[in-house]
Amino acid sequence: MEDFRFENPSDEKIRDILTQATTIAVVGLSTNLSRASFRIANYLKRRNYRIIPVNPKYPQILGEKPYAKLADVSEKVDIVDIFRRPEHIMPIVEDAIQIKAKVVWMQEGISNPQAAKKAMESGITVLMDRCIYKEHVRLL
Repeated sequence: MEDFRFENPSDEKIRDILTQATTIAVVGLSTNLSRASFRIANYLKRRNYRIIPVNPKYPQILGEKPYAKLADVSEKVDIVDIFRRPEHIMPIVEDAIQIKAKVVWMQEGISNPQAAKKAMESGITVLMDRCIYKEHVRLL
């Protein structure tokens, strides 16, 4: 594990991810309007991304029925945007591998190098400790 050095993708690669993606599963999406997960998912939805909420607590978020867990999502997911603490990341990454997501994006302040390594070994592009909203605004 010590020899694993993580590096976020280049700006060009991040721009490609954001322009090519159509569907974003948001794990830990809240209905609380003051939470970053809600504000960011709402921003992305207004930019015409399909948002798939993943949170078992709510019957509806942003007009969509949430899934209890990522593994339950049957449609194609381009980006798994994670708003959960680092200790919860590994099972989410395992689900992302199972559903064949293209990108795992751990929001700003969130990183789990062990989970990142596992995702990357499965061919998934990983971003850690980066805000998808800030990157979208900065690069597009």
